[in-house]
Amino acid sequence: MLNRIEIITDEVETAKRWLRTMTQMLETRCKFCGSDKVVRNGKSKKDVQNWLCRTCGKGFVDNRALPRMRNPVDTVSSALYQYYTGSSLNEIRGHIEQQTGVRPSDSTIFAWVNRFSKVAVSEAKNYKPQVGDTWIADETVLKIEGKNIWFWDIIDADTRFLLASHISHTRTTRDAQELMQKAYEKAGKTPKRIITDRLRAYLDGIELTFGANAKHVQSSPFVETDSTNLIERFHGSLKDRTKVMRGLKKIETAKLFTDGWLAYYNYFRPHESLKDKTPAEVAKIKFPFRNWADVVISQAPMPQAVQSDDRIIVSADFQGAEKLKKVRRRRARKQHIMRKIIPTASEVKGVR
Repeated sequence: MLNRIEIITDEVETAKRWLRTMTQMLETRCKFCGSDKVVRNGKSKKDVQNWLCRTCGKGFVDNRALPRMRNPVDTVSSALYQYYTGSSLNEIRGHIEQQTGVRPSDSTIFAWVNRFSKVAVSEAKNYKPQVGDTWIADETVLKIEGKNIWFWDIIDADTRFLLASHISHTRTTRDAQELMQKAYEKAGKTPKRIITDRLRAYLDGIELTFGANAKHVQSSPFVETDSTNLIERFHGSLKDRTKVMRGLKKIETAKLFTDGWLAYYNYFRPHESLKDKTPAEVAKIKFPFRNWADVVISQAPMPQAVQSDDRIIVSADFQGAEKLKKVRRRRARKQHIMRKIIPTASEVKGVR
């Protein structure tokens, strides 16, 4: 009965979101402050309608894109999905060209990935998953500028939730300890068992982090029980993804890519072994974003005044516009006062 209620609730929320989206599409609003007090402001050389907002005074084009962006939200979100599912940049550009007739550059697509991946990763830091007592840790090598960089990660066996990742140039005890510490901070608990391969760095790394509270089990992908095969498959997916993207130039770029990919893996990608649920859903996380489209839409400005329960929430863009108006009025009053106190050059000549 409870499951049926949850399904009905999800359907109602989806319908509400669809209705809000359709309503916004039918009426033109300012891209910067969300106001509906807009007027036509001529057309461009390409016969595109320009608009002017009476509230914030900014001009814009109603192209269903975010402020200071040319491409619509659905185009950007589709590019993000394709990027993290393994499409090459050339394939993404070709797909966008087929759909819209516009072929964005590589730097444009990377700018989208960089901006909205940070939004998803930042939001994911606010949630703690409810995970099991058995964790699996492993490491694999990625190439950056021809050098081997080690990518460490640790996953919960029950929910398939990736608890933490770590990038390093070495495979030392310190690296293993840092991975375990990140996993502990994310989960907020100590596991009963941690399964790893036979790398010696895990011995002291687990001991220094959890002491005797966690049992360390050394295994391999070819053992039927207590196997690391689960995380080896994840590493295979990660390596397949890196083959089709342009070479990672810096370790900071690699970290952003892996963090974004892990956010996609945990929160947006359903797993067949989890009955087509995401690891976050199984770990009982109510994440506000269901897909990359939700991430992109979250960066759109709210209407200038949004009713929420018994209070009015005023958007930051509208607040900024009102503040600018106050500054201009204050400056005008100051100039008016200064004219009265200090005579102008013409007035001085008149006195002489």
